[in-house]
Amino acid sequence: MCIRDRKKMIDLYSSPTPNGRKISIMLEELSVDFNPILVNLEKKEQFSEEFSKISPANKIPVIVDNDNKQTVFESGAILLYLAKKYHKFLNEDKYWEIIQWVFFQMAYVGPMLGQAHQYLFYHPGKSKFAEDKTKGYANHIYTILDKRLSKQEYFSDTYSIADISIWPWTARYERHQINLHDYPNVLRWYKQISTRPAVIKGYNSVGEFYEIPKP
Repeated sequence: MCIRDRKKMIDLYSSPTPNGRKISIMLEELSVDFNPILVNLEKKEQFSEEFSKISPANKIPVIVDNDNKQTVFESGAILLYLAKKYHKFLNEDKYWEIIQWVFFQMAYVGPMLGQAHQYLFYHPGKSKFAEDKTKGYANHIYTILDKRLSKQEYFSDTYSIADISIWPWTARYERHQINLHDYPNVLRWYKQISTRPAVIKGYNSVGEFYEIPKP
């Protein structure tokens, strides 16, 4: 892991994964001065003694707020913390509408599409049952997202942490064996968010550079 620059407002321990990108995108959207610290998952740096002190489950992302010495782990909790602190991307009038979609991402989108990564992308051919099951989950998730986005521009009335939490997972649609053109509302939303300057910058704030997939 890189050495921290303590002059920065927030230290972000992360990797270029969907959960990691949620937070770098959020910080870029907030224009917060932060120090990106790469935790190399391939080298098992998440299990280092230093990182274990701030992440009990040895998972990224984690932030350390140097303004008040607050440490927060779990990407959903970090999004909520930042939205509350900076009073952005969480419309209080739509609080529960937004939060339910953040929790939907945490409880269903992330875990199920994470399984799709394993069985459809990293280890294809290992289990037909698992592949069929995860394909079904992926299609179900994108169907739910598409239905919601058929009614409005974003997951709430304005761009929010709900969109920030879900978008990085849909950016791996190819690994899910999903054709976004089969989900026109998700496609429209995905392309719209892909053009946001903070999203473009935040997508590659930590670690190796990757192009944002273009359907």
